[in-house]
Amino acid sequence: MTALFKFSALIGFFLFLGCSRELTLQTYFVEHQETSGFMSVDIPMSFLNPDKIELSEDQQQAIDSIDKLNMLAYSLKDGTEDEFNTELAIIKTILKAEKYNELMRGGNKAEGKIYIKYIGEDSEIDELIIFGFSTDNGFAVIRVLGDDMELSKIMKLENIVDQLDTKNANVEDFMKFLL
Repeated sequence: MTALFKFSALIGFFLFLGCSRELTLQTYFVEHQETSGFMSVDIPMSFLNPDKIELSEDQQQAIDSIDKLNMLAYSLKDGTEDEFNTELAIIKTILKAEKYNELMRGGNKAEGKIYIKYIGEDSEIDELIIFGFSTDNGFAVIRVLGDDMELSKIMKLENIVDQLDTKNANVEDFMKFLL
């Protein structure tokens, strides 16, 4: 009986260790999508009607590699400064994880900052993260999810972003939420 007890305790211990949960952007999104002060929008790429835009071959391949956008924002209009600072620190901690490669950053404390990171290799990105915040408005995190997205091709979408159908996909409501 003692050996069985020790074996069961050992198995329980390893199960406990295996269930310890690392906070990821995905779990953060799920936990905050219906929380007061937050707005969450999930947009399948097809909702943006990219098929109505004239695209180069690289742009078409980039669009085809994107499955959807997950967007989460926290507005200071609907929240508090203390909560903003707490949630901002959590996001920054998540994005410091080794799996997030930094692509670029910009901005300043007075006007706000933006970070662009990704998971994967330059030629096989599985997730592109755009994170921006302003101490006047709040913050937003956009996860671009897909399969084997190529960074060089994704960057070529910059020229057509304003042509995507954002009205029917709640993107404008999302942006108004922050302002």
